Order: sequence, then C-alpha cells, then structure tokens
Amino acid sequence: MSSGPTSTAAAIAARRRQGEHKIAAVEKAIGQLRRERGRLTVRAIAERASVSATFCYENPAARALIKNAVADSRSRHDRLGQAEHERIEASWRERALNAEAELTRTQKEIFTQRQRIGELMGQIRDFDQMVPGESVQALVTENTTLKRRVQQLSQEHRTLQERLQGARSNNRFADRRIADLEAQILELQQSPATPTAPSR
Repeated sequence: MSSGPTSTAAAIAARRRQGEHKIAAVEKAIGQLRRERGRLTVRAIAERASVSATFCYENPAARALIKNAVADSRSRHDRLGQAEHERIEASWRERALNAEAELTRTQKEIFTQRQRIGELMGQIRDFDQMVPGESVQALVTENTTLKRRVQQLSQEHRTLQERLQGARSNNRFADRRIADLEAQILELQQSPATPTAPSR
C-alpha cells in the first residue's frame, strides 16, 4: 500500500505548524521591539524573529501583523512629536507674554513718574516766588528722588527689552526646531518599507 497521501498530509501539517511558529515569533519580536522602543521595520522584525524578510512579505498573517505594528508606531510617534511641539511652543509663548506684560507695566510707570516730575517742576516755579526757601528745597529733594526713580525704571525697561528680545529669539529657534521635527515625522510617514532579499 502506498503511503503517498499520508506523507503529503504530514508534510502539509508540518509546514502549517512551522508557519504558525514563525508568525508567533514575529508577534513576539514586535512586542519586544515596542518595549525596547526600537524602530519597527520589516528587517528589524525579521532579524529579531529569526525569519526571512521574504516570509514577512509573503505570509498574509505576518504581513498584517507588521503593517499594523508599523502604523501604530508611526501614529504614536506623531502624537509624541505633536505633544513636544505644543510643550515647547507654550513655554516660549508664556515667556514672551510675561516679558511683554512687564515691559508694558514699566513703560506706564515711567510715563506716570515723568508726568509727576513735570507737575513738581511747575509747582517749584510757582512757589519760588511765593514760599520760603525750605519748601522749595523739599520740592527739589522730591524731584531729585523722582528723577532717580525714573532712571531706575529706565534701566529696568532696557533690561526687560533685552529679555523680551532673548525670548523672541528663543521662540524663533523653537519654531525652527519644531519645523525640523515635523519634517522628520512627515518623512517617516511617507517612506515605505523597502523589501529585502530573503535570508539564507
């Protein structure tokens, strides 16, 4: 009696078991690379699973596992890139807004102090002919104090302007860095996996 059909069935079953074993190895390799934050590519998965890249492309189950893993990895990379983008932008925007608010406050205070000095100078001219010398001296002293305060505010104003310029410069640098990150993400999204020759 011929054993041909029996041998054929056994060979088919053996190939099926071998294929299932390889698919399990591919799935395990994907999990390991995810935990290690490794790059998910056909070559990397095939090497980790000890299977050929040809198997990864030709076996429908293995191909679906890899396709889903790569898509999920890119989506997660996009989310991380967007979160970093928003964090950097919010940080520099907050610094620039704080510097501008402080600059506006200082400018208003300088304007108020200058108005006060002008009023006092007018009072000195008026009182110079009407009041004793001591009152005039008191006004002169107050005027001198206010002038010093205006000088101090002017110095603070210059310092705040320098800080604002620095914040704006940092913000421009952050914008360029964000643009570079977005370009890298877009390049990763558009670059398909390149088939490789089967390993021997």
